Amino acid sequence: MKILLGVTGGIAAYKSLQLVRLWVQAGHQVQVVMTQGAKAFIQPLSFQALSGRAVRDALFDVSQEAGMGHIELARWADVLVVAPATANCLAKFRLGLAEDLLSTLLLAFEGPIFLAPAMNRVMWQQPATQENIEILRQRGFQIIPPESGEQACGEVGEGRMAEPETIVAQVMPEMSTHLIKGTKKSFWSQLPVLVTAGPTYEPIDPVRFMGNRSSGKMGFAIAQALAEQGADVILVSGPTALATPAGVKRIQVKTAKEMFAVVQDFYADAEVFISAAAVADYRVAEPSKQKIKKQQNVDTLTLKLVKNPDIVAWVAQQADKPFTVGFAAETEQLLTYARQKMKQKKLDMICANQVGDQQGFEQDENALWVLTEKEVYEIPQADKLQVARALLNYIQQGMQA
Repeated sequence: MKILLGVTGGIAAYKSLQLVRLWVQAGHQVQVVMTQGAKAFIQPLSFQALSGRAVRDALFDVSQEAGMGHIELARWADVLVVAPATANCLAKFRLGLAEDLLSTLLLAFEGPIFLAPAMNRVMWQQPATQENIEILRQRGFQIIPPESGEQACGEVGEGRMAEPETIVAQVMPEMSTHLIKGTKKSFWSQLPVLVTAGPTYEPIDPVRFMGNRSSGKMGFAIAQALAEQGADVILVSGPTALATPAGVKRIQVKTAKEMFAVVQDFYADAEVFISAAAVADYRVAEPSKQKIKKQQNVDTLTLKLVKNPDIVAWVAQQADKPFTVGFAAETEQLLTYARQKMKQKKLDMICANQVGDQQGFEQDENALWVLTEKEVYEIPQADKLQVARALLNYIQQGMQA
């Protein structure tokens, strides 16, 4: 891959050295473009030593083709990443200014562009900054959200640039998607993947059921991200109002038993099984065949519940199991419970997400902790499709380990 890395004038510029190192170690070509402000924080020679390429910073470079360096670089690269992206450069990008090499590149580049903002917590929360972010997102820029923590100024809050490993994880799936349209194929091309999504509805009587708050958005986003990269996706969905992603085969079910039956039919042909569905743990033992009528002078109703099959645990225990990824939606002790679930169910990987209090279910954004036996990765809160693309990178790493 050919990566353009734009570095702007923030203290987080030192993290960009690690970005270059990670990409070069993975066999990619990296060309660094620095603003004048960035050079106040870190010397170009450091980037040159890691990338093996002289840093570019001049808009009109007589040593380059026709002196038009921005056009030459824009046609060379597969992806453009700006990390860190300061509040000033976000405003400049939003206005479409072209006053230096980096801002001009953003106008001349036709591939995927990622921005990793970094700034003081108050600057990040300013309405002007948030408006700039939203406008850029609407124009197709991929935003890698900043993280919360201690900042260089000594304050604590949201605004720290995402860690280099997080940026790599979010950029790489998009790069694979971009290149699959050309002559190269992604890791996922034609790989058979089985995904479950959404809730299950367990009947109480002909008009009532037990369910949960899952919208299915995370599972559908995973299916879409897989299809973008050429995977052969079967999506087993509980009741949702979501449209089927392009290129995905969808099988509709209602109950946990129905979902289990479909998974049993298809798991053996899959290389990966991603269990993103929020399957009901219990069902009514004997649903009423007629509507249960409200009884006068009776204030309680007792239902006998029995356990539903544990679909992901069953798949993980099969001799011919695919690489199995589960989800743990928790309201407390997130990583502890997720780790316990991964071990008990013998999963290859588990994705832990906080739910409740307007998190996880029924939301357009999500944040995940991705756990394997030896590793723990964080995917910061972002649009669920962006989170799904980052997750695929970690699954790929797990399968290749």
